[in-house]
Amino acid sequence: MADEDQTDFQLLAEYSADIICRTGLDMRFLYVSPSCVQVLGYTPEEMMGMEPFGHVLPEDLPGLTAVANRNLMPGIEPSRATARMRKKDGTIIWMEISARVVRDSSTEEPLEAVIVMRDVTERKSMEDQLARLALTDGLTGLPNRRAFDQDLDREWKRTLREGSQISLLLVDIDYFKEFNDNYGHQVGDDCLRAIAIAVHGVVRTTDIAARYGGEEIAVILPSTFAPGAVEVAEKVRSAVEALKLHYQVCPDGRSWVTVSVGVGTALARDGGTMRMPESLLLAADNALYKAKHEGRNRIATALLVAFKAG
Repeated sequence: MADEDQTDFQLLAEYSADIICRTGLDMRFLYVSPSCVQVLGYTPEEMMGMEPFGHVLPEDLPGLTAVANRNLMPGIEPSRATARMRKKDGTIIWMEISARVVRDSSTEEPLEAVIVMRDVTERKSMEDQLARLALTDGLTGLPNRRAFDQDLDREWKRTLREGSQISLLLVDIDYFKEFNDNYGHQVGDDCLRAIAIAVHGVVRTTDIAARYGGEEIAVILPSTFAPGAVEVAEKVRSAVEALKLHYQVCPDGRSWVTVSVGVGTALARDGGTMRMPESLLLAADNALYKAKHEGRNRIATALLVAFKAG
């Protein structure tokens, strides 16, 4: 870097809130801007003796290294990467890192690299919060249908991969339309929230309860065969009944809100072709229809066999 360019560079770097660094081709620091004290807690002198990515968390290092190596390639437009870094006091922050190679103007040979590091912890926290909100049902606080679809697809693939089993509960509030018509949507929403809390409170930590749609709640039961699924379903049914949510004009004569539960169970077996998770949904839905047809406030089951590809 020419003396005049170096002076301009250092002047800009001295007043930047970002950490701006120069490294040689050996990836050792040649310069670190003073902002490293505010951002990471290290003085420039302390950082000069470190590897450029020495304070990056080990699990984030491969991805960051891959982006950095790509940026060093000629003709490549540099891209940014995010990684977690440990500050001098031990706290962890998210940093956005970009690197650009400085090349000889006549030969295009690489001379050194300029690395810019920016604290994006607050932005990352906001992004994570927005991502969670996008997958959360606003009324019940349970995962929403989009999250449910993602979770079911993931657990289904794992079931096929492990050759195990998976069960699914579909929980439907009995005569909920009539309940809403009689008491109003505000009371209906309160009822749905109370039931969601009750369901979430009795399922196992490994299970995934989500709002499936309308007055239906779905519960994914990974690695669970039919008897275990029925046991969880009965806990759900009993927990809702125990709420004693008043229902004065219930069509079947009961004086409180109840639920019907359909239980679908799929077994993964070698041979044949892969069945999609819609099969499990259909099985649970058929079982739910059976529970309602037989009188509601009860559990019905369905079983299907899924096949692993190969």
